[in-house]
Amino acid sequence: MARNLVNRYVWLVDTITRYGRISLKALNEAWLRSDISEGKPLARRTFFHYRDGIEEMFDINIQCDKSTFEYYIDDSGGEENARLRSWLVDSVSMSGTLSNAHDISARIMLENVPSARQYLPVVIDAMKQNRRIRFSYKSYTRSQPVNGIVLEPYFVKIFKQLWYVIGLNVKDGMVKTYALDRMSRLNVLHESFVMPDDVNPSEFFKDCFGIITNRNNAKRIVLRVEPTQAKYFRALPLHSSQQEEIHDNYSIFTYKMRITYDLKEELMSHGASIEVLEPAELKTIIRNELEQALKNYQ
Repeated sequence: MARNLVNRYVWLVDTITRYGRISLKALNEAWLRSDISEGKPLARRTFFHYRDGIEEMFDINIQCDKSTFEYYIDDSGGEENARLRSWLVDSVSMSGTLSNAHDISARIMLENVPSARQYLPVVIDAMKQNRRIRFSYKSYTRSQPVNGIVLEPYFVKIFKQLWYVIGLNVKDGMVKTYALDRMSRLNVLHESFVMPDDVNPSEFFKDCFGIITNRNNAKRIVLRVEPTQAKYFRALPLHSSQQEEIHDNYSIFTYKMRITYDLKEELMSHGASIEVLEPAELKTIIRNELEQALKNYQ
């Protein structure tokens, strides 16, 4: 029953979002056309009950325009809140779909990725209270974990299905990034901190691809991409600054980004299907990496 209720919440949010604005009559007609209705109309009282449940579960407020009596999603929380709500709804919807497919589970192949389920709620709770956290951390570059790291958690970010927390390392006095799946012995301290006014998550990664950033200036980056790969770039842009010029046998993609480790790794993963045209600095980095890799096969 609970699973069906969540599925109905997700259906309502998705439907109202797609229509933009919709009357209760039109919503009920769409409801009856869907399998989720089980042939039963959506009563006004039931809709209001679902609307309250959606606000409580997803922090999504369904408003009514009194002049037209149409319902819409209140997006006054800003772009970041809208993205979070969309991610939550997508995640719950996907979870519900997969949980209903247990009878064909052998035919559904999922990627095995490290889980952040144990520590993500703890980190988010510390962020809400502006409290420091202490943990041990085993990076890939060290043979032994570093114990007793104290961090002021500013924000979290997901990249390639891995969760990271970004914050001030109290000992070093530097803003650093830590992967949640490499943490252990995490606990929230009683020590509080003040979130700096000049720290903005969107601005922090604005000119970067991935999770690693630096103090370098953003550069104009130009890529020549073969037609098939260009389709993937259009579907999944590397960065919000992406622009494309389409030619007969290739596309030119232009960006404004910092040159980072994550960007270098991403470009190299596409092999011969792309070519870095600008800047010369990035071309040299890619060339040196490829030359070093070639030596391993000589």
